[in-house]
Amino acid sequence: MTDRHLWLRHETRTTERRTPIVPSDARRLVESGVRITVEDSPQRIFPTEAYEEAGCEVTEPGRWPKAPSDAVIVGLKELPDEPAELTHRHIFFGHAYKGQPGAEALLRRFAAGGGALLDLEYLVDDQGRRLAAFGFWAGYLGAALAVLHHRGGLATPLVPMAKEEMEARLRASEGDLTALVIGALGRSGSGARAALDEAGVEPTCWDVAETRDLDKGALLAHDLMVNTVLTTSPVPPFLTDKDLDTPDRRLRTLADVTVDVGSPMNVLPFYDTTTDWDHPVRRLREHPPLDLIAIDNLPSLLPREASTDFSAALLPQLLDFRTDGAWGRCLDRFRRASNELGLTTRELPDD
Repeated sequence: MTDRHLWLRHETRTTERRTPIVPSDARRLVESGVRITVEDSPQRIFPTEAYEEAGCEVTEPGRWPKAPSDAVIVGLKELPDEPAELTHRHIFFGHAYKGQPGAEALLRRFAAGGGALLDLEYLVDDQGRRLAAFGFWAGYLGAALAVLHHRGGLATPLVPMAKEEMEARLRASEGDLTALVIGALGRSGSGARAALDEAGVEPTCWDVAETRDLDKGALLAHDLMVNTVLTTSPVPPFLTDKDLDTPDRRLRTLADVTVDVGSPMNVLPFYDTTTDWDHPVRRLREHPPLDLIAIDNLPSLLPREASTDFSAALLPQLLDFRTDGAWGRCLDRFRRASNELGLTTRELPDD
């Protein structure tokens, strides 16, 4: 890939410390002929100086709307509300194709400015498998927080830490519990199982076969549940409000790693607001108690490990950035979603 300009933006969410491109991979890109501009960001887990040493240009936070028109803006989480017109190609997790709150407004901003969303959730291979994902760490942290809360050892507000510290907390936690991981064979499910193993918990593991005809009674008979299932079409919910009021419910702690709030694909449609770092747990029922953990940027609690893994997976895709292949599929998905809203998208140059 030559004559490419990537612009790594500062994340405006104060709890977001991850980055999609770590300094060592930025160096690889620069050495391959890619120009990289990095916005200074005091909260990013890697210091700006490390990017400068890797050959990147540095600018102040929030300058991306004034980037050259051919620059590709790279980030992770949501964009600020301004500008109203998005003129660039953006790579980030847009959460705009499942009818989520704010999805239509975001796509209209791209239509107004002539830009395009290359959503990282839809960066997939020929078989539809994700090419770069934070799933393992999301599952790991969802299960870790659930165990610590269930055992009375979750300190709040949450703060980022190293993996070794989280492992030590899990090993030190005590208390018998039965746990269920749904989606256990996927990336997030494997992360959840790894955290539970650190905590000395051997979970029940369900995947597609067990959820095809889900046994709600068996689900509710566990103390703790971690949901890691990501659906692409509506399916019957795993639990409803009515299920939570089952008299003999044993379930006390529920971690929803998927956090599909507001989407018709949500398999846990009994809540409509996420939890956060300041208030990671919400009480859903009092008698018997049931607590929810539903944080939508869990991997940022282990920002170094999560960023390093994700960047390593994304690097080959950035080195081979062009309008066909995986990125072409991203662009097609953006155009299809826009067309469904009656929005017009412009043709983009070949790379």
